[in-house]
Amino acid sequence: MKYGLIFIFLLNFNLAFSQTAFPTKQLDDKLNILLKETYAPGFSIAIVKDNKVVYSKGFGYSNIEKKQKADENTLFAIGSTTKAFTTGLLGIMEAEHGLSFDDSPRKYLPKLEFYNDLLNSELTIKDLVSHRSGLPRHDMSWYLFPTENRDSLLARIKYHEPFKDIRTQWYYNNFGYLIQGMITEKITGKSWEDNIRERFFIPLEMKNSNLSFAEMNKAKNMAIGYEWKNMETTKAMNYYNIAAMSPAGSINSSALEMTRWIQIWLNKGKYKEKQVLPEAYVKKAINPLFIISGMPDPKFPDQHQNSYGYAWFVSSYKGHYRLEHGGNIDGFSANVSLFPSDNMGVVVLTNQNGSMLPSLARNIVSDLLLAAKETDWIAYLKEKQTEAKKKLAETKKTAAESRTTGTKPSHPLQDFAGDYTHPGYGTFHITTKKDSLFAQTPKNELYLSHKHYDVFIPMEVKNNVIDKDADDDSNFNFQTDDSGKIVSMSVKLEPMLEPLTFKKKATVTAPKTK
Repeated sequence: MKYGLIFIFLLNFNLAFSQTAFPTKQLDDKLNILLKETYAPGFSIAIVKDNKVVYSKGFGYSNIEKKQKADENTLFAIGSTTKAFTTGLLGIMEAEHGLSFDDSPRKYLPKLEFYNDLLNSELTIKDLVSHRSGLPRHDMSWYLFPTENRDSLLARIKYHEPFKDIRTQWYYNNFGYLIQGMITEKITGKSWEDNIRERFFIPLEMKNSNLSFAEMNKAKNMAIGYEWKNMETTKAMNYYNIAAMSPAGSINSSALEMTRWIQIWLNKGKYKEKQVLPEAYVKKAINPLFIISGMPDPKFPDQHQNSYGYAWFVSSYKGHYRLEHGGNIDGFSANVSLFPSDNMGVVVLTNQNGSMLPSLARNIVSDLLLAAKETDWIAYLKEKQTEAKKKLAETKKTAAESRTTGTKPSHPLQDFAGDYTHPGYGTFHITTKKDSLFAQTPKNELYLSHKHYDVFIPMEVKNNVIDKDADDDSNFNFQTDDSGKIVSMSVKLEPMLEPLTFKKKATVTAPKTK
């Protein structure tokens, strides 16, 4: 009895010490300052240490209009942090069905074709996983021209031009994850969505996590996405339906439920004694596959060896081995990080578009809990904000200077109307309305503002209002044939390539009746 009482006393003492030792107040203060300085509506954060959730909390608002506060259970779009789930499914397929990451993706998807014979014969699943295919992003193919049909989206890849040879340069590509998701579908005979639910959501008790806006919209505790427009005002954004590209980034989840995903990576693939991910896969997948950059940023010499592995960025952070991945989709940003050697993980989800907040919150937590030399991340944020404002002003100035005044289109506007198609992307349906040109895509409507000659600037139409803060790099440039007839339009939708040409479909004239 005596020794039992001593054991209980020591146990209670250790529990009390662990609770008081965690720097809750200090972390709260730092994160509240970060919320203010980033102008984010809100965010949620959760921390796992030694296989336990030691901190979970919400800051700010999940819905500004309704004054609804964010908490650890608020659902956010997690964007590309979805990718590790998709590749994790392949890890399961490896263990259960003999898939090899060195297989050609065409072994499982015979209809898949790439731009050239070299890609068709040499590209492996591992190349797609690690973004070393030589293909640039080609994101506007799925973003501007979404479809619910994965086979249709897959067929576009044949027309996606590479910019480098295989395995010569790292470059992010979402289509590689569409392919991975479809490989899992082919092997299991089930949709990618059903595989995610059965293999991860159910065993990890992620009961509120979902895979589409239709499901997300039913939740009572869901975040509305916002953007910090021109670094001046916060405006709500429409939720983006990622549709067939789901394997690259469609999961919606909460910080608290995402801690269970973190736990299996820190616990050899197990959650509550359930083997969710194969241990052999976890052991392999926490390693890098391809170097991104070896030399560190001069400002951060102790952060280096940036690489990419199995849907994780791998690096050294102040002497600590780190895996992490960000996520961005309209109105939302996210970051999930793991420190396997320190048995710690952090998830940060925010409803601010293209936000620095998740990575900065992660770094603040890391410095504090790893007892690393603290960086003034707020000062770093302000420096980046100043640079961004300067760049924004320079971009506007350059755009104004690049215009040639006193010119007009070579044809009446109605001659520009028609359908302009690229097989690797989709179709711009161009029409005239009230003496103006408009382009319609499956995602949105664009007002084409005349710049000079036969060049027009696309401006998004939102709620019947033209957003005049346009990207002047994406000009619509119309071309004519030798007879002077408008036959095509070029637009720079892929930064690593020359402008893409969309050919105008021939107008079919009905035969005359006698």
